[in-house]
This record gives sequence, C-alpha cells and structure tokens, in this order.
Amino acid sequence: MIDFTNLSYLKSGNEKQKRAYEVLDKYQVFEKLKPYSPVLAGTIPIKIDIENSDLDIICEVDLKSEEDFLDYIMSSRLIPVDTEVKIENNIIDGEKSIVLNFMLEEFPIEIFGQNKPSLEQNAYRHMLAEYKILKEKGTDFKHKIIELKKQGIKTEPAFGLLMGFKNPYEDLLKF
Repeated sequence: MIDFTNLSYLKSGNEKQKRAYEVLDKYQVFEKLKPYSPVLAGTIPIKIDIENSDLDIICEVDLKSEEDFLDYIMSSRLIPVDTEVKIENNIIDGEKSIVLNFMLEEFPIEIFGQNKPSLEQNAYRHMLAEYKILKEKGTDFKHKIIELKKQGIKTEPAFGLLMGFKNPYEDLLKF
C-alpha cells in the first residue's frame, strides 16, 4: 500500500505525478500548509486522472477561525501574487467546509478544509477505497473508470456505476 501521507511516492510515479511533485515542491505547498495537516487526495495519486484533473489538497481547518486560515494562506505566499483565487464556503457531507481554487503553473489546485482530521475526511477515505478497488479489479476496470470520467462523470459515481452501488459516496466508505 502506498503511503499517501508522504508525497515522495509521486517522484516515482507517472509523468503527471512527477510533474505534480515538482510544482508542489517548487511552491513549498505542503511545507506552507503543514499547520493544517495537508494530504493530497483525488485522482492524481491513484492514477485515474484526466486532462483537467486538479490537485486536491485536504486540510484540517478550524472553521470557527476561518479568517485566520485565509490570512495564513495569503501571508504564507502559497498563492502567487497575481493569481486569481476562488473561495467558497459549503456544507459537504454534513460538515462546514472551505474550498480555495487557483492555478499553480498548469495545475488547478483545490485546497479543501474541514474541521476534522485530514485522514478522516471523506475525500481521503474515498481515495483509499478507490485505490483498493482498482488493485482488486485491475487495468481494464481502471480504463473504464477513466473513460467514464472523460465523459464527464465524477469519480465516485463512476465507481458506483461499475460496482453497482446505489449511493457511491456512502458505499465507498464501507471499503
């Protein structure tokens, strides 16, 4: 099993993973986010990304002090000065969440914060379940997931279609 909490696995991955590592390292993204326990989740770590896939970075953020988090992000120079940033507050999986979207070089970046440990957030738990399924089901299954994603189907629903899940977001958490 890959240790997804340590980005070094990206250095020996496919070309996109290697490039992602270079960009994240160049901008010291994980060093700057360290107080928020960042973890890279999503499709790039498990090699089911498509052309426009983003780097999903999940963080543990006390949303009672959301302004402190945003001030920290801006003062850390994590995001280059003239970069457009979209900030949203949502309720996701019943939890208050903050989402920042911006570009670093060719990569769309999404920083996702919830007031719970990063490794307990559904994005990370879904990724682990998807990784386990991909290992069990093999290359043909992986290619079917990628094809569904290219058709515009999000990752969890794509797994749900192929696995026969009624509620893929919940059913993935059972793995």
